[in-house]
Amino acid sequence: MKAEKSLKNIDKPNKTKGIMVELIELYAQGKGKNHAKDVLDASQDFSLKEISDIVLEEATRLIKSKYCYVAVVDPENGDSVGISWTKMTPECEMYEEMGEARFPVRKDGTYGGLLGYSLDTGKSFYTQDVTIHEAAHGIPEGHIPVKQFLSVPVFSSGKLTGQIVFGNPEEDYTDKDMEMAEKIADFYGIILEKLL
Repeated sequence: MKAEKSLKNIDKPNKTKGIMVELIELYAQGKGKNHAKDVLDASQDFSLKEISDIVLEEATRLIKSKYCYVAVVDPENGDSVGISWTKMTPECEMYEEMGEARFPVRKDGTYGGLLGYSLDTGKSFYTQDVTIHEAAHGIPEGHIPVKQFLSVPVFSSGKLTGQIVFGNPEEDYTDKDMEMAEKIADFYGIILEKLL
């Protein structure tokens, strides 16, 4: 599984992207439940990478975070595959050239660490101090420091299909931020069910 080229490199009508943005906002406000067909209709002209880029851009704006990471769970082997992300490490350039940032599922079926915690538990969470979270085991060398962290799993018809992660917000994360992120994940889950 490899993500396609970025939306920046492909000329898609702004109107269709605008519809996608409006639908993400509806979902974020909790008003999207009756728009699943609209989501699928609007997304049909976009690749997984393009949709993930739009989700990253809008989710980052709505949750007011400096960093974001949008991933899918590879249906073939269970790996967590970053499709769109804010550059935070020197490796991000390499991942961008590869078209993905792949984090293999471990032999015991877990992902581990703070990044894998919502995938392992199937639950959303946030922390204002990453150093005290039970799953934290440090930040890789060269990684931009992350002080605050919010992660939501993405489900499609009850099956874990991805995650959206945020870091370093403008203000402390709240339950309201987590609920909004979960609604954005619902939007993404509808599309992943079609694409994966």
